[in-house]
Amino acid sequence: MAIYKYPKYLQQSDHAAYDTIWSPGQKAEYSGIYRCEGCGENEACNRGNPLPPQNHHQHKSTAKIQWRLIVATH
Repeated sequence: MAIYKYPKYLQQSDHAAYDTIWSPGQKAEYSGIYRCEGCGENEACNRGNPLPPQNHHQHKSTAKIQWRLIVATH
């Protein structure tokens, strides 16, 4: 889970990018923080760089690794 101290630096958005599920290794369309839906870990990724691969770290479960954008920069 992403956390923050100063809400004045964040703005809520209903952009469809937050509903999109991204595959491991897929190029990020947005710079920001992505949450691993398989284990709950967060990773920062810059636009155009690949999201972490399936084996980016040890997972406690056999859940499929998918990424969701949770905080974006613009």
